[in-house]
Amino acid sequence: MTINNNKKYRDILLETVDKKYRKRMFVNKLVTITTVVCVIAAIVPLTSILIEVVRNGISAISYDFLTQPQGSIGSGSGGIAPAIQGTFIVVGLAAAIGTPVGLLTGIYLSEFAKEGKFSYAVRFFNDVLTGLPSIVIGIVGYVLIVLALGSFSVLAGALSLSIIMIPIVVRVTEETLKVVPYSLREAGHSLGLSKAKITLFIVLPAAKDGILTGIVVAISRIAGETAPLIMTILGTSLFFTGITGPVDALPLRIWRLASQPYESAHAFGWGSALVLILMILALSMGLRLLVQKRSLRPVT
Repeated sequence: MTINNNKKYRDILLETVDKKYRKRMFVNKLVTITTVVCVIAAIVPLTSILIEVVRNGISAISYDFLTQPQGSIGSGSGGIAPAIQGTFIVVGLAAAIGTPVGLLTGIYLSEFAKEGKFSYAVRFFNDVLTGLPSIVIGIVGYVLIVLALGSFSVLAGALSLSIIMIPIVVRVTEETLKVVPYSLREAGHSLGLSKAKITLFIVLPAAKDGILTGIVVAISRIAGETAPLIMTILGTSLFFTGITGPVDALPLRIWRLASQPYESAHAFGWGSALVLILMILALSMGLRLLVQKRSLRPVT
């Protein structure tokens, strides 16, 4: 009788385990298929955009196109050299402003801030700033900087773009630092290191890959912004003349070329879009190579 009961219980247990296993396998396959479908849904439009930009813009790429200033409207002559130069200057200055501010704020929220009204307010306004329309930031930059200086300028454009960049860097930095195992921090405390040294020499190096990726994402975001630049740098066909003067940029140049009723202008617009994509791609690939090179460096 006991043997029969044990066999009965064993059969029930095996049947229950088998049902749970099959259910888990079904859920796993369902989630996998859903994930693959979502990835394909994201890749297909992105690939189509890239193909369209390359197909329409490759014919405009030439030495003169990359090195000469803009020619007369509708003539199909000249190039986008001032826009390329201006993009590097404005985006570089914005990154120089936004990166340290975002890093320090993210480090403070993750490592030093105590749960309270101040830290809650910082996170709340950072999230609000993330979703703020870029045209609103451009208007604020125009009112506070352009009108104060009396002219459109590189400084106004860089400050406006840095405002867009800062909340992205803050959020990525904070979340990346939270992923670092707390055991690393405990090891630093056991050695008698201060909180600042632990953060600087242990936590940050462990999270550098994620933080660098977030910075590149933020730079890529501001490199394609047009609305703030319309309100702050105005655009010009001349090369860089000073930080308090107007300058051109690729997003602004693309917008202006696309609004003109000339086929040559549209071709130049496609070419400018291709150059901008290649610049962002080169930045991302350069970061990946830098990170991989450091990770493969032998320990001495």
